[in-house]
Amino acid sequence: MEKQTTLETYGFQPLFANQPNPDSHDIGRIALEHKHLYRIYAEDGEWLGELSGKSRFAAIRREDYPAVGDWVWMTKLPGERKAVIHRIFERKSKFSRQIAGTTTEEQIVATNVDRVFLIMALNLDFNVRRLERYLLMAYESGAAPEIVLTKKDLCDDVEARLREVEAISLGLPVYTVNSLAEDGVETLAATLRPGETIALLGSSGAGKSTLLNSLYGEQRQKTGGVREGDDRGKHTTTHRELVVLPDGAIIIDTPGMRELQLWEGSDSLGAAFHDVEELAAECRYSDCRHEQEPGCAVRAALEDGTLGRERYASYVKLQKELAYNERKIDAGAARAEKERWKKIHKQLRGNPKR
Repeated sequence: MEKQTTLETYGFQPLFANQPNPDSHDIGRIALEHKHLYRIYAEDGEWLGELSGKSRFAAIRREDYPAVGDWVWMTKLPGERKAVIHRIFERKSKFSRQIAGTTTEEQIVATNVDRVFLIMALNLDFNVRRLERYLLMAYESGAAPEIVLTKKDLCDDVEARLREVEAISLGLPVYTVNSLAEDGVETLAATLRPGETIALLGSSGAGKSTLLNSLYGEQRQKTGGVREGDDRGKHTTTHRELVVLPDGAIIIDTPGMRELQLWEGSDSLGAAFHDVEELAAECRYSDCRHEQEPGCAVRAALEDGTLGRERYASYVKLQKELAYNERKIDAGAARAEKERWKKIHKQLRGNPKR
């Protein structure tokens, strides 16, 4: 007997059910996005959706458009598997980064995620400082981060690298796996729950798609081998996609990120670096810059080795980067508001009687 599909199959939760639907539109979840066309999962199967003209006109910023993981209100067109998207549900969580390059623009990676698996390979691509960036991004999103270290068969000293990760993860769950041999995957799979949404985030070739295949139980996603010369995996996933596992858990696989420019995160810096900020709270002066001030607990910890110098340098670097981004984002918001009023004035000129 075929299992009945419900909205809960795709992760519908009370937060979404409690949001008003005055126009009695149909409900679906964005599973795949391609140039403003969207594959949508609904109770009665898959639909191809696009934004209504009104919604497209009102959209100014990237967050105004649907992203993979979003729940949407839509109207199904009779006689075809197409739908018109009217509105996006209020989001539970949102992963964003700044688009690579010099443009100050948000790129939404995934939305409405319960947990996020931060994937990092244990081979030559291993980088604790990059992992700190991912942790900051995860804390800012509102989802619960967990760390998955892959390709442990390619690492000569797994325990040493595990200690490095535990030193900066500060109590978060950390798993080590070899997805190809399904070594350690069963421990990870035992934590999955039906209707729960998990995003896989990591750099290109970290093993996200191989892990997804292992959790799914078959070759769901294309995977690549290891490049010669630098021991890095080949980038294979080219788009974000929502996948329902046979056990009912929902995975959002994402393309790898060679460059991770933070979008926001100042409010979550303390969560990712609470060891540093707890030390700073013990300084004699509340405005201590941790340089030459007497009674500086941070400098004392650096000198006695309690706080690693590389970790503190990473904290300072991210702090400066976030401050710089905040200034750019404020300027970008002002430009977006100006663009919004230009649209309104253009519409009024086209409809003088309104």
